[in-house]
Amino acid sequence: MQRPNAAQYAYGSAVVVLATAALLLLTGATGPPGIAAACLAGLLLGVLVAVTMPGGTRPVKTPGTTGTAPGNDAVRAPAAQVGAGADTRTGH
Repeated sequence: MQRPNAAQYAYGSAVVVLATAALLLLTGATGPPGIAAACLAGLLLGVLVAVTMPGGTRPVKTPGTTGTAPGNDAVRAPAAQVGAGADTRTGH
C-alpha cells in the first residue's frame, strides 16, 4: 500500500471533523455512548474517503528510458556556439 499524500490527509481530516460535527448536531447526543458513536462514525467516514481517493501516481524514471516522445525520430544536433562578438569585430 502506498503512503497517503497530502490531499488524502486533508480530505480525510476534513471529513472526520465535518461528519462528526454534523452527526452530533443532527442526533443531539449528549451522553458518552452517543458522542463516542458519532466520533467513531466520523472517523470511519474520514478513513473511507482518504482510502478511496485516488492517489497522485508519478511515473518512475529508470536509467534505461530516454526523455524523447514517441514518434520523435528526428536527430537533434547541438546549436552552434556563439562567442561574445570577438570573431565579428572589424578593424584591429
